Amino acid sequence: MTFLRLLWLHVRIGVLNELQYRGNLVVQAVESLFGLASALLGLGIVFAKTETLVGWRPAELLAIVGVYFLVGGITRVVVQPSLARFMEDVRLGTLDFALTKPVDAQILASVRQVEIWKGIDIVVGLGLLAVSLARVGESVGAARALAFLGALAAGTTIVYSFLLVLATCSFWFVRLQNIFVIFQSMYEAGRWPIGVYPPWLRGTLTFLVPVGFAITVPAEALVGRLSSATLLGAIALAVVAPFLARRFWLVGVRHYSGASA
Repeated sequence: MTFLRLLWLHVRIGVLNELQYRGNLVVQAVESLFGLASALLGLGIVFAKTETLVGWRPAELLAIVGVYFLVGGITRVVVQPSLARFMEDVRLGTLDFALTKPVDAQILASVRQVEIWKGIDIVVGLGLLAVSLARVGESVGAARALAFLGALAAGTTIVYSFLLVLATCSFWFVRLQNIFVIFQSMYEAGRWPIGVYPPWLRGTLTFLVPVGFAITVPAEALVGRLSSATLLGAIALAVVAPFLARRFWLVGVRHYSGASA
């Protein structure tokens, strides 16, 4: 409950802050539309030459693009801006203010910055998923819906854990401002099924940078292509990853010297 209260508090603060700069809404909308146009143009070019891509039909690939926008929106609304602010606090030695508060510092560092206009990507993602399901022409039963929600929650948890590990590295390497830019470049690969890449890159985007678990697996669940073994593997990793990220975070905090050093 502490997490939910903190999240709601910072969402309210984020909304109030963003309402002061409503031009950001227009900028974000234009950025999201350009991203959507780029993704759809890529699909159009590919399917002008073939009917399927590694077994995926056009309507099914639209689900991957939808999950790509949905997960990206979720992380960019709260997780990435909060962890970027945390990294800046470490660099400046001002993380003391968070560490001395009567709440868990990891939770506070993960939710303290909310950029509400990034939520446009969430809306775009949900719209694409609806269009995908309509074009696939299959009804989504309770089992498939639960599998999708479970895979989506698992994928988002894995991405959060990965980003937390990256951010925690700032305790040792002070200047890591571009680390999330590098991650975003890798995340772009998620607009396509993980199976289109060569084995070495497929392994990298599955286990090193968890793009496959975050995007392809939930999309497979939604269109009925996901095996039970893969779903269980994603859930298992979503249980292990936060635990490992938490341990790494605690080690990092012990290495933090603060502004008084």
